[in-house]
Amino acid sequence: MEPLSEVELISRARAGDGGAWEKLMRDELPAVFRLAYLLLGDADDAEDVAQEAFIRAYRALDRFDASRPLRPWLLRITSNLARNQRRSIGRYLGALQRLVWSDPEALNSAQGRVAGSGPGPEEAHDLWQAVRRLGSTDQEIIYLRFFLDLSEAEAARVTKVAAGTVKSRTHRALERLRAVVEREFPSLRESLGS
Repeated sequence: MEPLSEVELISRARAGDGGAWEKLMRDELPAVFRLAYLLLGDADDAEDVAQEAFIRAYRALDRFDASRPLRPWLLRITSNLARNQRRSIGRYLGALQRLVWSDPEALNSAQGRVAGSGPGPEEAHDLWQAVRRLGSTDQEIIYLRFFLDLSEAEAARVTKVAAGTVKSRTHRALERLRAVVEREFPSLRESLGS
């Protein structure tokens, strides 16, 4: 028996077939989680965002145009949720900063709760840190094109802009990334061919 196509799985999921939806989730979870992690930098937050993205997608499945690929739509939902999460984190950090100014001892307890990005090859970590120095639009386009390996057309569907816009944003983001690498991560120059 041939495996079901994505369109068939979506049709079955719309009809209430939980197994079809689970198959779609298993297929797309790595990309959804990876994008959430890249945008947020925290595995727990990324897991929460990925779970929420699938819940929202399932609730909106009847409105999804099944003639289009599912992944860009899921990644768009993920990107929006991660952006909202970052805003919430920003508000939290602002409140924490106000607390630190009013009570410097609070800094010591807060620093103990902040987790690093975890183990991994040093160059990959440095590259990720360099990308995180960029603005959110530049980060997103680099993550989509190079970390998730999406084509220009797929990235255009995720970001809801023209493919030409993706191409120009990619070019500008890479120029800004090269400047960050030159300035802050000179050890990466050789490995990136800068």
